[in-house]
Amino acid sequence: MKIVFLDSATLPPKTILRTPNFPHTLQVFEYTAPEDVPARIADADIVILNKSKLNASAIADAPRLKLVAVAATGYDNVDVPACSARGIVVSNIRNYAINTVPEHTFALIFALRRSITAYQDAVRKGRWQESGQFCFFDYPIRDLAGSTLGIIGDGVLGQSVATMGRALGMKVLFSTYKGRNDMGPLYTPFEEVLAKSDIVTLHCPLMPSTRNLIGANEFAIMSRKPLLINTARGGLVDESAVGPALDAGLISGAAFDVVSVEPPPPNHPFNALLERPDFILTPHVAWASEEATQGLADQLVDNIESFFAGKPVNQVG
Repeated sequence: MKIVFLDSATLPPKTILRTPNFPHTLQVFEYTAPEDVPARIADADIVILNKSKLNASAIADAPRLKLVAVAATGYDNVDVPACSARGIVVSNIRNYAINTVPEHTFALIFALRRSITAYQDAVRKGRWQESGQFCFFDYPIRDLAGSTLGIIGDGVLGQSVATMGRALGMKVLFSTYKGRNDMGPLYTPFEEVLAKSDIVTLHCPLMPSTRNLIGANEFAIMSRKPLLINTARGGLVDESAVGPALDAGLISGAAFDVVSVEPPPPNHPFNALLERPDFILTPHVAWASEEATQGLADQLVDNIESFFAGKPVNQVG
């Protein structure tokens, strides 16, 4: 078996990828440009990738390909129908980020709710000395206890965020799908969640039905001026509408770990927000605790070994 890893540099340097327990050769590339994918996988039996794109043309030019092992949960970068038509198994990683993403979510919430980064920046610029007293009150500080947390996405990550929120004394609302109000008593209508929440956090996949799920119309009904947190997928929020919503006071802050184009280009609207005390952008690292990334790598090899043993797991498509 020939295994080709197209983009190993998408995993942190400390992550250890153990050797699969069957005869194989392994060819590792730190990065692979789109135009180089076909040549690099032409004679591969197994392809490992994280963010590299695998389209139908490249798949057609890889006659030996049997398994695409995605080193992530999302797999929209792989043409799954083209793989299925060839009988190629596609596997992904599941439930590895159950601690790291919720913890990052709350790190962002705390940072905004208590103006942590704003105060740190003010201290760095000498504001404490200028105040002439033991503290200063330039930025708002709010407790989480007693506030309402609106969660869009009820999978394992959304549920873990809910558990943390309840432990902090928050009221938790799970949103229905947008346009659906028939999902039962455990869910609150989408528009009502937006209207009643002090924090709105996204934990849903990016699909045609969720692209630009939050935009100008949705910001307009956020009557409690909530924080908006996105640690899920770029594209769930109309990113051009975030700055105007902050300017108009429709939301009291926003924090993103994901962007529709990563890294964001120079003309991306978020670049104009980076100096604001009510905006935080982290570089898609919510998933990347050392514990989580090692768990991902271990599960990746488990998926490959299970496939070789004739018992594929974590199949998609």
